[in-house]
Amino acid sequence: MRVLVLGFSVVAYAIFFLTFLYLIPFVGDLPFVSVTVDRGPEASVGVAVAIDLALIALFGFQHSAMARQGFKKAWTRIVPWPAERSAYVLFASLALILLFALWRPIAGTVWSVENPLLANLLLALFALGWIVVLLSTFLINHFELFGLQQAWLHMGGRQAAPPHFRQPFFYKLVRHPLYLGFFIAFWATPVMSYGHLLLAGGMSLFMLIAIQLEERDLISLFGRDYEIYRARVGMLIPGIGRRPVPPA
Repeated sequence: MRVLVLGFSVVAYAIFFLTFLYLIPFVGDLPFVSVTVDRGPEASVGVAVAIDLALIALFGFQHSAMARQGFKKAWTRIVPWPAERSAYVLFASLALILLFALWRPIAGTVWSVENPLLANLLLALFALGWIVVLLSTFLINHFELFGLQQAWLHMGGRQAAPPHFRQPFFYKLVRHPLYLGFFIAFWATPVMSYGHLLLAGGMSLFMLIAIQLEERDLISLFGRDYEIYRARVGMLIPGIGRRPVPPA
């Protein structure tokens, strides 16, 4: 059973990693993949908007619902607890794969940057966003975040130490650097199509909602320490989005 859990976690992580790699050219409309936010099966504007919004909503619902403690308690009656995070990662990856497969581009240009220097600056920001995303996962424990650590410890008959509140590097500047990286990556583009705008706007709305839900869980987990941290550190921009400390 322990070998199966570890094998499942490795497969789930591999699927996630390949999906994450594809997400970069998909969002950036890079030429070395065939289907991107701006290239793919055609549909009328109304149909495309309906399909694309449904795909974003499905990903957002899966990502947020499966991360809640109530769902985890029910879910681990079916899935062994060491595989719970890997199952979450797998379903999130499948939701993104479905988005890639069914996404319908929407023609039309919101903005197009002609200045080469400014265009290259936006491409550099696009790359920086993905770097921030990846580095942020390692700052908080990449392998635990994606389920490998839980399966590996279970394989050896061990359990992870209880979580303790840390504020490494980026987390001293903003509370959610991982989401900040995604915001930068989704919006930094020299050519913004209507389809890209829908993706960026929809994912941004989802992330703002997800932050509120995650912070409730973090307060439940870390209590006063997180409330003080939330009052001192901005949400996505340094100094902006701080919340007052509630009465003890």
